Amino acid sequence: MRALRILRANGRALSFIVYISCAILNQLILLALSRKARTRRARAEWLQRVAIRCAQILHLQISQYGPLPTSGLLVSNHLGYVDIILLAAQRACLFVSKREVRDWPIFGHCAQLGGTIFVDRRHRGDVSAVVEQMRAALDDGVLVVLFPEGTSSGGASVLPFKSSLLEPAHHLGYPVTAAAISYALDEGSAANEICYWRDMTLVPHLLNVWSKPLIYSHLRCGISRPRRGDRKSLARELHDEVAALHAASARELSLHPPQPVQKPSPIRRRRFPAAAKPQRS
Repeated sequence: MRALRILRANGRALSFIVYISCAILNQLILLALSRKARTRRARAEWLQRVAIRCAQILHLQISQYGPLPTSGLLVSNHLGYVDIILLAAQRACLFVSKREVRDWPIFGHCAQLGGTIFVDRRHRGDVSAVVEQMRAALDDGVLVVLFPEGTSSGGASVLPFKSSLLEPAHHLGYPVTAAAISYALDEGSAANEICYWRDMTLVPHLLNVWSKPLIYSHLRCGISRPRRGDRKSLARELHDEVAALHAASARELSLHPPQPVQKPSPIRRRRFPAAAKPQRS
């Protein structure tokens, strides 16, 4: 069993590295040669193609509840890098992310090439620049995804939202949709093996994720609508909605937990007694 997990992880790692290297190289060439490839819509569509293939490599099974919007703002809880693959595979979108992600190996490159809007939370003056970038993306009709918790968690609950991260949503006036993400495994702990949080190290975590036969994901979306009020009241309102959606997914998983795939029993040949030899007279 352990040998099978190692073999599966190595095979998927090789598939991922080969595919993502070619995808990054191709995007770099397109950005250098084509003005159209530099648009926000084109970058989001490139990221979607990459995410679809990565979801296939991960064997990520996605169950979606409620319509995922095609534009406006999407506000969700955050459990780790798999969230990006899950959301981008479902819809061409741009993400708002902390600046540190830009320096991540591979994922940082994909984030930049995919048009991610980076925010430096240490500098309050950076918010105005982020607002303008988000406004430009929303004006282009691209869905923009925001994780207001400001960090990832193990998914036991939804962390308090940082109202400063919702300042752009407060100013822009576009419809905002609340969403909740959760994961499950046939065997093992999604909180400790799929969610990327605490002091986890990226490469060992990735290898463990690749070793899983199947990852179940739930994406539950609320109603898309304009929001009113100041950023603090908006943070409370959206947090309550995301928490309610998260609780609904938790109930669904408790009532209908993923069932291990049953392998067919090997066919056993029935042995018949040997025919009696004729007696010589």
